[in-house]
Amino acid sequence: MSHMGLRLGMITIDTTDANSLARWWADQFDGEIVADNDGWYVMVRIGDGSPILSFQKVTDPTPGKNRMHLDLTAPDIDAEVARLVEAGASVVGTHTMDEGFTWTVLADPDGNQFCVAPEH
Repeated sequence: MSHMGLRLGMITIDTTDANSLARWWADQFDGEIVADNDGWYVMVRIGDGSPILSFQKVTDPTPGKNRMHLDLTAPDIDAEVARLVEAGASVVGTHTMDEGFTWTVLADPDGNQFCVAPEH
């Protein structure tokens, strides 16, 4: 069944400071800010064919836990988690499934949660 060529092009995150949060995420991916729209909608290219990350300035972000999050992978999750914490992220928790699969939940400087897991 065809879905008319639907593709994921951008992931947008609400924030009260789009420039600052976009710069933080650009630094984590060694990416680049490709549009800043006077700080109200900042777009970050993270390379390797990944969708654009964008940060939309809002006066009142949705309260509570974010309903959608990024699942990131790395060859050495312990080293990557340590690097992210050094850069300003905070560890929310580490989880292990019965099969031994382990991942770490972190929060970016704005409190948005994301996960880091081993590459498949």
